[in-house]
Amino acid sequence: MPEIFDGEGNKIDADAVKFSIDCGYHDINDELVFRSNPRFVFHESCGFEVGSEDEFKKMKQFVSERASTRKLNERIHAIWYCIPMDEYHRAITTAEERFFSECDTNNVPVIAVFTKFDALSAVALRELRRTPGLTREDLFERTPKRVEEIFANANIWDRLCDTLHSPKDYVRLAKMNIDETDCVPLLECTRVALGDEALQMLLKSTQQTNLELCITYDFLSLLTL
Repeated sequence: MPEIFDGEGNKIDADAVKFSIDCGYHDINDELVFRSNPRFVFHESCGFEVGSEDEFKKMKQFVSERASTRKLNERIHAIWYCIPMDEYHRAITTAEERFFSECDTNNVPVIAVFTKFDALSAVALRELRRTPGLTREDLFERTPKRVEEIFANANIWDRLCDTLHSPKDYVRLAKMNIDETDCVPLLECTRVALGDEALQMLLKSTQQTNLELCITYDFLSLLTL
């Protein structure tokens, strides 16, 4: 569990807000900090599909102000827009359409994060099992290819790219419910999306616990929605 601080820097009792967080209600102004890497500061918004018009306006104002501020400690440097893939057929909802058409992030890169991507493996496996004569080895071999076909046929990324304020890039995350799973692909994607050398070094300084990623930075010389 992260430590939570309000917009004034005061620590909030996590137990006192646990119920609200579990129900998907977050104050976007609150700062979420993990002890394993306290230099990363996260802000999390409510899900727009269950939020009101006021919540969307609040998010939009927060992004506008934090994306343009000159105060480094208040500025957001990247936005991770999470899209779960366990219901891939309805991944692009009104919430996504509104965000990517109405929310100008002022050059702050947005990364589309396709979470629960392993759910597509289950879908692919169910489909392949209907094919007569396939052995277990055949299923194991063909499932990854079928996952790629399902994702491509859903046109999710293409639809996002056609929006007015399209995301900079995307990353797929799977098995995030397992403690040993890391977020290196997401961090690497964010580093590339940032582009500016100074911000890359800023990201490097926050990720001291990941030596492999830091070495990559040397060779190649965040908000959650």
